[in-house]
Amino acid sequence: MQAILGPVAVRGAAPVPIEPPSAEDGVPATGAPARARLLDDPAEWPEFGTCLAPATAGQGARWESHLVMQGMYCATCALTLEDALSALPGVESVQVNGASQRARVVWNAALTRPSAWLAAVQRAGYGAVPATDMQARALRQREARRMLWRWGVAGLCMMQVMMYAVPAYTAGPGELAGDTAQLLRWASWVLSLPVVLFSCGPFFRGALSDLRQGRVGMDVPVALGMALAFAVSSAATFDPTGPLGAEVYFDSLTMFVFFLLTGRWFEQRLRERTAGALEALMHRLPDSVERQLPDGRFERVVARRLAAGDVIRVLPGEVFAADGVLAEGRTRVDEALISGESRPMAREAGQAVLAGSHNLQSPVLARVTHTGAATRFAQIVRLMEDASLQKPRLALAADRIARPFLWGVLLAAALAAAWHWSEGPGVALMAACVVLVVTCPCALSLATPAAMLSAAGALARRGVLVRRLQALETLASVDTVVFDKTGTLTEGGMGVAAIRTREGTSSAEALGVAAAVAAHSLHPVSRSIVLAHAASAAVSAWRADAVEEVAGQGLWARVRCLEGEERVRDVRLGSAAHCGIDGAAPDAAASSVYLSDARGWLASFELTEQLRPDARLAVQALRAAGVQVRMLSGDQPAAARRVAGELGLDAAEGGCTPADKLDRLRDLQARGRVVAMVGDGLNDGPVLAGADASFAFGPAVPIAQARADVVVMGTELARVADTLLLARRTLRVVRQNLAWSVAYNATSIPLALAGYMPAWLAGLGMAASSLLVVLNAARLSRGIAQG
Repeated sequence: MQAILGPVAVRGAAPVPIEPPSAEDGVPATGAPARARLLDDPAEWPEFGTCLAPATAGQGARWESHLVMQGMYCATCALTLEDALSALPGVESVQVNGASQRARVVWNAALTRPSAWLAAVQRAGYGAVPATDMQARALRQREARRMLWRWGVAGLCMMQVMMYAVPAYTAGPGELAGDTAQLLRWASWVLSLPVVLFSCGPFFRGALSDLRQGRVGMDVPVALGMALAFAVSSAATFDPTGPLGAEVYFDSLTMFVFFLLTGRWFEQRLRERTAGALEALMHRLPDSVERQLPDGRFERVVARRLAAGDVIRVLPGEVFAADGVLAEGRTRVDEALISGESRPMAREAGQAVLAGSHNLQSPVLARVTHTGAATRFAQIVRLMEDASLQKPRLALAADRIARPFLWGVLLAAALAAAWHWSEGPGVALMAACVVLVVTCPCALSLATPAAMLSAAGALARRGVLVRRLQALETLASVDTVVFDKTGTLTEGGMGVAAIRTREGTSSAEALGVAAAVAAHSLHPVSRSIVLAHAASAAVSAWRADAVEEVAGQGLWARVRCLEGEERVRDVRLGSAAHCGIDGAAPDAAASSVYLSDARGWLASFELTEQLRPDARLAVQALRAAGVQVRMLSGDQPAAARRVAGELGLDAAEGGCTPADKLDRLRDLQARGRVVAMVGDGLNDGPVLAGADASFAFGPAVPIAQARADVVVMGTELARVADTLLLARRTLRVVRQNLAWSVAYNATSIPLALAGYMPAWLAGLGMAASSLLVVLNAARLSRGIAQG
């Protein structure tokens, strides 16, 4: 314990040498902010991206980088940024999600640099920082404070202007002297200036940026409406007898600016909550750690400077910065967001700890084994980053509608002005102003992504990673769930209960041969045979060469005896069909794996397996939701029927090869069933890819995770039912949001065109429409509800 609680020497990280981009790189050396140019150092790129392909002769390295965008409020902002970045030479593809405010850029290092595409983002009127930048959170907080100041100024001025407008509304004919009325107008004009010059700043800057780029964004009609209201009211104030002097609208202007800012501020806060699980993961690792020096003292270093073999000290309440093994001490750790295990786990010297897990109990020393992209934490973050950037079909449809809709808004405003021109220029221009403000399609563009991200965040907090947001839309329609048996419905580990051998072969020899072959496979059956041999404490006298695995059937190998006279034989390990055995071997049980050689059957290994503790409850929950539950297994039909009977499945089939499973799946789909596949094994890859939606558990082999839409990091089957129910609830929320957006526009546009809607109500309606959509989506982040 003395070593764990030793002194700390605090040292700054050594400065990183920075080479500015040259003309040979295809990037100008000037014109980018100094901080952006720091990111041009290739040593910085792995911190916010991944190298997709190394540099080759005549071809630069290809990188995928992730950014957090600033100043985004809607779908057209995302489209604008995608256009701005795609236009740069060397940028191969861009994805921007307006709801999560994140971007992924695939670029060629020989043609561009981060400073170039960050400058392009700035020219488009937005900001961007690397997704793992330590200042990203501080920048967002500063932006939120600035918005709060704008909201406060608008609210204060609105109250004063409303007070000055009361006499004009309440006074009868001749009761308000002309000089007094003019004085009140001037006072309102002065109080409106801070609102226009400060509080309206984001709207005007966004509109100017859009117009400079030759496009129409969602800020354009809003800014145009604000400018019109202020111009008409200013003209009436300066020239009361002129054509626009009949009435001023400072009260309406300040009121709808206040309402818009209120809605935008709440919307921003709620959006941060919907993407909260991703942010919690991204910022879960500490910025610095205490690393042990050779003399036993500790120094504090930047976490990214850690390397395999370093020993770090982690105090209670701190987070492990890298994967490692405890070198000293004993504690309990919280791995809920990393492994899906909801209970604190005991860890002692020699046991593994994961980056991103919390130390809950005691100070410990850990020896680093993996850092950066090699950690399980980094793999989880990449899955969530990919999900946060995807756009479901409904969101893509809304994005396609948004831009044409904005041109329709401008046309409708012009028609409103023309229609009301006979009532006076002031009335006509204010009618156009109301149409511009009330018809902004922000709610329509947020309807789908806000709900999808909120649901994905709620699932992530429970150890379920949604790799493809489109899968939530599909899962909502699933009516059939197909499970694999071994390692999914049953515990991954099985035991060898009995061994039967051919005359002249001992059980120890048969187990040694089988274990030598099984050591080359990740299948649960193979692992059980290896563990049985290890438990026997016998030293293996056999070595397997030239091992080949037939997915879902078994293994073929050439084994060689290492003791006494050298013996070489070709053997097969797996199912009866794979081993060339006609019918069951003598006295073989239903759940058996076979070993054969050139003479035929050599041995049978009777296996026992246990159902997962929550398998029965998971099946009951799915059936209660109206879902048909089936099982396809590569195990023998008798074993599959036994498990199906214990769980009460609707149908089960054993002895299936991977091709058989895929055929059964396609048959179900041809009959109109929407099928989700749940698997955990080497032979699950093809059927996971062919299903309408798919689940893989965290311990599954990489191919299963790569093909799955949803990854369950723990081993709780109940998460499958939870995810299906939340997906249904999510789609209901999406439909509610879309219905509200359409109903709002269908009601407000005719009222605005007819002149029945005042400007302040237009601002309130626009703010409320977006806020209602995000609030409705935020209900999903409260947790997984039965539905």
